[in-house]
Amino acid sequence: MINGQDLGEVAKIRYGLFPMSFNGCEVISVCNALEYSGKMQPVKTVAKFMFRYSMLFGLFGCNPFCIGRALKHFGIESRRCDIKSAGNAFILSSWTGRPFLSTIHTVFCVREGGRIKVYNRYNGTTCERWFDTVEKVFENCRIIAIYSL
Repeated sequence: MINGQDLGEVAKIRYGLFPMSFNGCEVISVCNALEYSGKMQPVKTVAKFMFRYSMLFGLFGCNPFCIGRALKHFGIESRRCDIKSAGNAFILSSWTGRPFLSTIHTVFCVREGGRIKVYNRYNGTTCERWFDTVEKVFENCRIIAIYSL
């Protein structure tokens, strides 16, 4: 599983005009979902496919409303849902601050033991983070989309 998009080899891979350390969270989330589902693909393969959904040559990453299309392309069934109906594994996109005035961040999450394990929550850490509820993953920030696997 990929954690810390600002670390290691994944940080150097280009997604459009920028390295994935800057804009690769949607690609990383799909890669993590693929690995979790046993359908792992190279990061470059996923990035190449998802570039068709990039926003402004990757300046704003990937359109979070197109993550389901990427999952389907790589053989994972998913559905867009709300917080209450997110399953045991899901991808979550949220604003990091005020909507349209901040960046967005996308993470892959798995429910385990009544808690939520979040991959790539922070750019500079190599381990997953744990939260008690979905709402606490991006506390006080507006959720954009959730894709339940």
